[in-house]
Amino acid sequence: MKANFLDLHAAADFLGPGAIEINRYQTEITDIVRRRGVFGQRMKQVPATGQPSRFFEETAIASPTATQAFVDPRNIAPTLQVPTRVERTVPLKALVSQINYNLFDMEVGTQQSQFAYLQAKDLADAVDGVLRTHDVALWNGTDTSLSAPTTPQYFGAIGQIEAGGNTTTIAAGASIVDGLKSTIAQMVSSSSFEVRPTAIYANPVLLDLIDREMKAEFNVVLSTAQITGGLTVKTLSTQAGELPLIPEWALGYTGNGGPGSVLPAYIVTEDMIEYHWLTNPNPRVFTLGLPNSLMTQSVVVKFGGVVVKGASYAHYEVKVDR
Repeated sequence: MKANFLDLHAAADFLGPGAIEINRYQTEITDIVRRRGVFGQRMKQVPATGQPSRFFEETAIASPTATQAFVDPRNIAPTLQVPTRVERTVPLKALVSQINYNLFDMEVGTQQSQFAYLQAKDLADAVDGVLRTHDVALWNGTDTSLSAPTTPQYFGAIGQIEAGGNTTTIAAGASIVDGLKSTIAQMVSSSSFEVRPTAIYANPVLLDLIDREMKAEFNVVLSTAQITGGLTVKTLSTQAGELPLIPEWALGYTGNGGPGSVLPAYIVTEDMIEYHWLTNPNPRVFTLGLPNSLMTQSVVVKFGGVVVKGASYAHYEVKVDR
């Protein structure tokens, strides 16, 4: 049997008189990895009523027509009226993640005292990973129905708004700002619903195109406002007031922002978008021991579902062709 020997030079950066230099690292890991989206942090959180979570939506008040309401004052004959209410459901979905800690590896790390905080960081990253997946699925979840679920994912807000039928397109060469403002004016002018949009969500690339348009056409710089979480964003003056233009990286687009691209924006009434949670709105961590392998499992769990109430009248998808 041939013996193999390792050269000490392979483990040292330098060997010399009075000097042996070995590998050492900074104890902090450089980390600016993208985690949360804005939408999930601003969304209304409410406890679920069960599985599925249920609520009623009123789509019309008890309002007689002109011919039914106006009668001869000496011959009053009212017509019975009833409000229109619809039962709605929100299916709860499950998100999970797991991370294992090996006793041997943890004790080596402790003895080296190199990355003392690593176990806590990895667990926090596992929780953030679930929340990142959650934030992306709030928009892009692949389910197609609230009443008859088809996939384990959320029925994303984009899918619900599109299913509501409120989609319009701003043609290439047309003003993005004018298209957004006219769409909001149409929403506010509804005679059936008292719609008051509260925000416009879009990818930062589209918001940059809006900034450039305002500067090129009117030599105007959009005003700013601070929203939840301390984030400062631009605002757009509309018939619903000053609406924040919120950059959302989870909203995708086709192309590179130039000719041939399609960039969506979502005009939403945030009070009518809810996340129905079970037990706790935040992810929960369960630690499971495996004595035979001296390894611990940490499982991150989150239960809930998203619903866009009034998808057919309180929200709008605007696709910008370029």
